[in-house]
Amino acid sequence: MPEPTKKDEMPNGQPEESVAPDSKGAPPLPEISLEISPPPEAVAEVKEPVETDGKKPEPAEPEPLQAMMAHELSPIENGSNQPQTGGVGVKEQAESANSTVKEEGHCSPPLPEDASSIKKLSVDLPNDSVTVPAMGRKDSVWSLGDGQAPEDLDKPIDTPPLSILLIEKPQSGTVNVGGDITFVAKVEAKDLLRKPTIKWFKGKWMDLASKTGKHLQLKETFDRVTKIHTFEMHIIKAKENYAGNYRCEVTYKDKFDSCSFDLEIKEDGQGSQNIDIRSAFKRSSEGQEDAGELDFSGLLKHREPKQQDDTPEVDVWEILKNARPDEYEKIAFMYGITDLRGLLKRMKKIPKEEKKSEAFAKKLEPAYQVDKGGKIRLVVDLADPTVDLKWYKNGQEIRPSPNQRKYIFEHKGTQRIMVINNCNSNDDAAYSVAAGDEKCTTELFVKELPVKIVKDIEAVKTTVNERIELECEVSEAGAQVKWMKNGVEVPTGVRSRYRVKCEGTKHFLVIDDASREDTGTYSIMASGGTSEARVQVDLKPLKIYQDLQDMTVLLGQPIKLHCEIYPGNVPGRWYRNGQLIQPNDRINILQRHKNHRLEIETSSLHDAGDYTFVPEGYSQSLSAKIHIVDPPRVHLDSLNFPENTVTVVAGNKLRLEIPISGEPAPRVVWMKGERVILESGHRVRAETYGDQTSLTIEVTEREDTGNYKIVLQNEAGEATASVKIKVVDIPDPPEAPLVPVVGGDWCSMTWEPPKYDGGSPILGYFIERKKKQSSRWMRLNFDLIKETSFEPKKMIEGVPYEVRVFAVNAIGVSKPSEPSKAFTPLAVTSEPTMLVVDDVTDTTVTVKWRPPETIGAAGLDGYLVEYCVEGTDDWVVSNKELTEKTRYTITGLSPGCKILVRVKAINAAGASAPRSLQHSILVKEVIEPPKIRVPRHLKQTYTRRVGEAVNLVVPFMGKPRPKVTWLKEGKPIEPTHVSIRNSDCDSIIFIRKAERSHSGKYEMTVQVDNHVDKAIIDIQIVDLPGPPQCVTIEDVWGGNVALVWTLPKDNGNAPITGYTIQKADKKTMEWFTCIEHYHRTCITITELVVGNEYFFRIFSENMCGLSETATQTKKSALIVKEGLQVKTQEYNDHDFKEAPRFTQPLINTFAVAGYNTTLNCSVRANPRAKVIWMKNKIIIIDDPRYRMFSNQGVCTLEIRKPSPYDGGLYTCKAINDLGEAQVDCKLEVKGGFTFYELMQRGVPLHLIDKYMNEAKIVEQK
Repeated sequence: MPEPTKKDEMPNGQPEESVAPDSKGAPPLPEISLEISPPPEAVAEVKEPVETDGKKPEPAEPEPLQAMMAHELSPIENGSNQPQTGGVGVKEQAESANSTVKEEGHCSPPLPEDASSIKKLSVDLPNDSVTVPAMGRKDSVWSLGDGQAPEDLDKPIDTPPLSILLIEKPQSGTVNVGGDITFVAKVEAKDLLRKPTIKWFKGKWMDLASKTGKHLQLKETFDRVTKIHTFEMHIIKAKENYAGNYRCEVTYKDKFDSCSFDLEIKEDGQGSQNIDIRSAFKRSSEGQEDAGELDFSGLLKHREPKQQDDTPEVDVWEILKNARPDEYEKIAFMYGITDLRGLLKRMKKIPKEEKKSEAFAKKLEPAYQVDKGGKIRLVVDLADPTVDLKWYKNGQEIRPSPNQRKYIFEHKGTQRIMVINNCNSNDDAAYSVAAGDEKCTTELFVKELPVKIVKDIEAVKTTVNERIELECEVSEAGAQVKWMKNGVEVPTGVRSRYRVKCEGTKHFLVIDDASREDTGTYSIMASGGTSEARVQVDLKPLKIYQDLQDMTVLLGQPIKLHCEIYPGNVPGRWYRNGQLIQPNDRINILQRHKNHRLEIETSSLHDAGDYTFVPEGYSQSLSAKIHIVDPPRVHLDSLNFPENTVTVVAGNKLRLEIPISGEPAPRVVWMKGERVILESGHRVRAETYGDQTSLTIEVTEREDTGNYKIVLQNEAGEATASVKIKVVDIPDPPEAPLVPVVGGDWCSMTWEPPKYDGGSPILGYFIERKKKQSSRWMRLNFDLIKETSFEPKKMIEGVPYEVRVFAVNAIGVSKPSEPSKAFTPLAVTSEPTMLVVDDVTDTTVTVKWRPPETIGAAGLDGYLVEYCVEGTDDWVVSNKELTEKTRYTITGLSPGCKILVRVKAINAAGASAPRSLQHSILVKEVIEPPKIRVPRHLKQTYTRRVGEAVNLVVPFMGKPRPKVTWLKEGKPIEPTHVSIRNSDCDSIIFIRKAERSHSGKYEMTVQVDNHVDKAIIDIQIVDLPGPPQCVTIEDVWGGNVALVWTLPKDNGNAPITGYTIQKADKKTMEWFTCIEHYHRTCITITELVVGNEYFFRIFSENMCGLSETATQTKKSALIVKEGLQVKTQEYNDHDFKEAPRFTQPLINTFAVAGYNTTLNCSVRANPRAKVIWMKNKIIIIDDPRYRMFSNQGVCTLEIRKPSPYDGGLYTCKAINDLGEAQVDCKLEVKGGFTFYELMQRGVPLHLIDKYMNEAKIVEQK
C-alpha cells in the first residue's frame, strides 16, 4: 500500500499555512482557517473533472515551509504534550513525518453556486488527550477541498445532481489495524456498448492501479443477467498510514462520474504504552511480515504521559543527536539496538534546529494573500541596515523604474518594504529577498472574486425565421461565461448558427434565423452563479390560396401540379400514393415564395395515383388525383431483332415474349396467315398476361418458318405487328482437307466449304490433328478461322500426322470431315554459327565455324563450303564431298585476290541457309610480330630447391610460326642438362632434377623475320648452407662467454637468414640450444654455471633450413669461481648514414587496359630519401591518374585505369644529402587487337593497316 502523501498543496506547488492558536492554549482548541486564493487554472480543474490517462506529478514542498513544519513538529516528537508558542501541531500517520492530507469532496458535483474559489486549510492544534477514534476525523488532518467558506456554513447546500454512471457508490468505512476491508462500486451496462473505465485514487492524484500487491487488490466482475459491472478494491492487513480520503472515477466515452470516500484506521486497543527505543528498534526473531518496519512516529503519536517507572535509564536519542554519524553503529551495539536501518531512517526524520539569521531580524511571512486590484506590503527587518537588498519575483530581480508605479520600495529604519499596487493574476508568484548571502522567500496569492450574474436572461417565445437575442449582465466586465442549451455547451465556431458577443458586463447570445430546433432551455454559467430561461419557437399559421386540381393526362404528356400557401418560406414534401417523391432527371420540384410546383416531364402509367403536398411542420395537406390514358401498342423495338426476324434452331423450344401496352389492357390475337393460334394449342399456343404476350412452340420444325401477325384492340384503338420466325440447323461437314506443303514442324492445308450451311452463314472452322498411330485428336485453334487454309505448327519431325476440319455457324459445330492423307514433317537445320577466318596464306584460306543451333530430327550430314571472287556472283564449291569437321582450308587460290566465303549445313531435308563472312578476305600471308607473354610468377626470381623438378611454360604469339632460342648467361643451353620443347604458341623448359649449376638467367628469343622479342627468366636453385668457417671464444668473464665467428664458405646460393648457437658441458657433452635465428656474427652467452667448462657450436641457416653440420670451438671456456675480471672494450658509435640504395628494383610490367596497375620498389637510405617518379624522363606532378605511396621504404606508383598511351619507361628516383639512386622499368598496356584477331573479326584490311600503323607510332614514342 503506498504511503500517504501531501495532496492539499496549491497548484503552483506552495502549501497553505495556518495561523497560531489563541493565547490560552487550552484543549480542545478551535479550528483556524487560512484562506488562500488559487490561480484560475486550479479553480477550473476543481469545477470540471478531466479524465487523465496517467499519474499527475505531485508538486514539491518548498523548503521554507518544510523547515517551518519541521520546527513545529519537534515538541511533539520530544514527547511534550503542550503546544509550542506560535506553532501549529500536526498529527502524524504511519511512517511519514509530515502531515497526512485528505481530500474532501463529493461525487462529481459542480461547485455550489454560492461557493467561492477560495480554498481553506484546516489544522488541529496539538492535543495528546485526543482519543483514538477521533484520529480518523476530517478535522484532524490537513484538508484542502472544495467545501464552503466559514461564513457560508450556515447556508443551505444545494443537492448535487444524481450520478450518471454509478448506481452503487463506495461508502466510507472503518477498520482496525491489521484488518481487511472492501469498497464496492457498481455500474449499470444496459446503455453501454463496452466496459467502462474505472480508476481508484488515494488523495488527489495517487493512482492505485500501480500500487497493487499483497496489501491492495483490484477486482472486476460482470453479471450477464442483471447487466451490472462490479468493481471492488480490497485492502488487506490495513496499516495506520492507509487512512485518508479515497476517490473512485468511472468514464465511458463522453460520460464521467466520480465519488469520494474515507477510510478510518482504528487501533486494536492493545497499543504499547511503555515503548523503549532499545526494544522498539530490535528486529523480530520470528520473521513476521512487518519485522523491522516499526513506525516510530506512530508510536510517539499515541504515547501516553510518561511514567517515572517506565522511563529508560539512558536517553539514547540525546546520545545519538550529539554523536557523529560514524559512531551510530557503535552506540546501537552498546544499547542493544539491532534494527540499525530503521534507526537511521528515524534519525533522518528528526528536524534540525535552524540557525539564527545574521542578516534578517525578521523575515517575510511564509505566504500572503491579497484581493485582485488591491495592494500588498512585503516587509522585512534587517539586522544590518547597511547590507544591500534585492527583491526577486520567480527568480527574476525586480528593479525600480521612475515611470512605473507598480512596485514601490520604502525604507523605515531597519525595515525594507516593497509595495505591489493593483494586484492581478500575474502577481500571483513566489517572491524572495536577498540580503548579502542570505535569502528568504514567500508566496503571494491573488484572490479573484467570483463573477455573479446581476441580470438574468428572460424567456423568449417567437416563431420561425425570427431573430432571437438573449441578454445577461454579470458583475465584472470581460468575465468568462459559458452558454448552454439543454445542459450542453452551445457551439460558437465560424460555421455555427449561434453568435456570442460581449459589451462590457453584458453578454449576448444571438440566433439570426430561428427554427423549431432552437426550442429549449438556455442557460449561462459564470463562476459565481447560473441563469437560465426557456426559448419557444413555433410555426406561423398556414393559409391555402390555391389548392391542387385533379387531372387526366395522356401517356407521355407532361404533368404539372401547382399550389399556393402562406407563409411562403415554409418547405414541404410531395407524396404519391403515400410514397415520398424524390426529385430526379424526370421529376422536378420547385418552390418560389408561396408557390409550390411538381413537374413531370413525361408521364408514365406509374405516375397515376393520388398526389399529396404536406407543408413541413403543419398537419394540413393538399391532395389531387392524376389519371393516365394510353392506346394499345406492340413494342417490337425493345426485342432488338433484326428486321423483326427470330431465328431458332430446329428441335428446340421457342418462347417469344413481346411487350405490349395500353390502358385499359388490350385484347391480343396471334395469326399465321389466315389461321388463328389459340391459347389451348398443344405444340403451338399463344398466351397473354400483364404487359406482354407470348408465342410458344414446344418443338420447332422447318415448317414453322413464316410470318406471324399480332392484333391488339381496346377502347382507345387498335394496333398490329408482324414477326418472322426462321428455323435453322448446324452445317454439313466439309470435304477431306489437302496438305500440299510440309515443313520441319509445320505444314500447309486447304479445304472446301460445306455444301449446306444449315440456313446460317458459316462463321469459321476448327482444325484438329493427331499422330497417325494415335486415336487422340488435338484442337489447334480456339478462335475461328475465317479462311479455308491453315498452317499447323509445333509438330514433331519425323512423325506422320493427319488433320481434319469442323465447320461452325451460329447454330453450332458440324461433324468432322474425313481425315487428310498422312504426312511427315522434316526440316533443314539452321545456318552454321560463328564463321571466322582461322588462317591465311598466299594460296590458302582456313575458316572455322560452329555447328547450327538447331539441327532437327533429320540430323546433320555435313557441311558445304563455297567461295567466290569479290565482285562476282559465281559461287564455287570448295569441297566436292561433305565435310563433318567445323574447320576447312580452301586451297588453290591466287595470291593477292579477295574472296567471299560461306558455309551451308546439309541434311536429308536439304541445305540450310548459308552463313557468310561479312567482309572479303585478302589471300596474302599475314605477318604478326612475335610477343612473349611472361607469366606473372616468372617476372620475379624463380626459386627451387636442389633435387626438385623445374617445369616452366612461357607462351608467345607470332605468325608465321616464330623461331625460339634459349641462352643461359649468353651461351647456348646443353640439351643434356635442360630439356626445351617448342610449339606454335609456347615454349617449355624442363629440368627433371635441379642442381645448383642450373641457377642463372635464361634468355628466351622469339623471332619472325626481322621482328624479335626477348625475355629473361631468373632461375635460382638453392640448397642448405655450410657451417660457419671459424668459431672462437673471444673472452670469458663471470658467467659470460663472448663468441665470434665468420660467415660460412657456402651460403647454399641463398642469403644467410640466421644462426643457431648451442652449448655443451664438458662433462656430459649434451648440446642445448642457447638462441635461434640469430643474425649477427658475434654473441655473448650469459647465465653460465660457475665452475663448469663449456664447448660451443654454431649452425648457419638460410631459406632452406639449418646447415647439416656445425662448427665447434676448438677450446673450451672455463667459468672461474673467483677473481673474475671483465675486460671492457671501447665502443664506437656506428654511423648509420648511407646514400640511397634500391634493395628491390622495378620490374617490367604488363597491364590490361582499363584495370588499375601498380609499380613497386624498395629503397634504403639514411636520412630518409625524397622519392620522385618519372615517365619517359618527365617528372609526374599533380596528375590525377597517378597515386604515389611511400611506406617503410616501399615506394608504390598506382596508375588508375591505364590506356595504351600510359605505356612507356617509368623511373623511380631517390635523393638525400649523401647521394641519389634510380631504377627503371617498362610498362606495356595491352588493350588492342592483333592483326590475326582483327582478321578473325572480319575487319576490312584498310582499317587494319590504319590501326597497326597507329600502334607502331605509339610503341616508338
